[in-house]
Amino acid sequence: MTSLAPHLTDYLVDHLPRHRSASPHTVATYAHSFTLLVRFAADRRRCRPIDLQVEDLGPDLILAFLDHIEEGRRNSVSTRNARLAAVRSFFRYIEYKVPACLDQALRIHALPRKRTTMRLVDALTIEEVRALLAAPDGHTYCGLRDRAMLHIAYACGLRASELLGLQMIAFPPASLATVRIHGKGRRERVLPLWRETQQALRGWLGARGATSEPTLFLSRAGEPLSRDGLALMVAKHVRQAALSCPSLLSKRVTPHVLRHSCAAHTLAATGDIRKVSLWLGHASLRSTEVYLRADPVEKLAILAAHAPPGVKPGRFRPPSDKLLAMLAMAGNSA
Repeated sequence: MTSLAPHLTDYLVDHLPRHRSASPHTVATYAHSFTLLVRFAADRRRCRPIDLQVEDLGPDLILAFLDHIEEGRRNSVSTRNARLAAVRSFFRYIEYKVPACLDQALRIHALPRKRTTMRLVDALTIEEVRALLAAPDGHTYCGLRDRAMLHIAYACGLRASELLGLQMIAFPPASLATVRIHGKGRRERVLPLWRETQQALRGWLGARGATSEPTLFLSRAGEPLSRDGLALMVAKHVRQAALSCPSLLSKRVTPHVLRHSCAAHTLAATGDIRKVSLWLGHASLRSTEVYLRADPVEKLAILAAHAPPGVKPGRFRPPSDKLLAMLAMAGNSA
């Protein structure tokens, strides 16, 4: 039997950040996946987490864990697949460390991903975005910070991790004309900023003051904001914005919806999916195609490109009395 604890610790602490060059966000996501898995496995085996063995994480237990993720925790299929990806990655590491577990690793790798439904993305209208950007109070510390966060999140189409990870050095010296974004997969992009976004950022920097913390957006305690804090902030201002734009109440607005809104409006303005992909920092156009499916303008262009088939509409004519008599005679003779 092979103790799980030392191998899992080495995988998360050394292998991922040092040998795989995984970002802190990826390491934290994988660590959370294994926190859930270890708790689940210890409960199933009725032992302490430190007593778990690698051999305890068999395919049957992993499948039960994935079902628990989806049904017990009410997570999405995408989250289920993300947990499976973390487990597979760990067993690729185990292959070289514990040869006795090669067959187990092979069976873990054979576990299938669950297919997901490609749903249309949610996006706000221009009027709804304006109402949301105007919701924060520009006379308070938190209001200035929130307004700047909402402005740059929408203007640049930022992911939550990109927004919360923005550093002071992301801007050129003595200028807010552009911002350097460290995106997913360690891809960087430089984006220009609207004057309105620059003004919102200047207001926040004045309230932020001098501090040794390199992160741009801070809490009142001078610490970087968390994902939960960002979600609560957006929900708070959505409620406020709904007073002037009631249509917001019918939508589920999350920080990522601002990214979708930026993409949808950029596509409508440019008509070029490549520019949307470049602006959002997508690795390929396949990730951006979802916005084409959600854009009715593209469908109208396709419809306009095709001429109607030219089929003449018909008109119903009731049968004559002579035909009805013939049909009645045929029925009687039968």
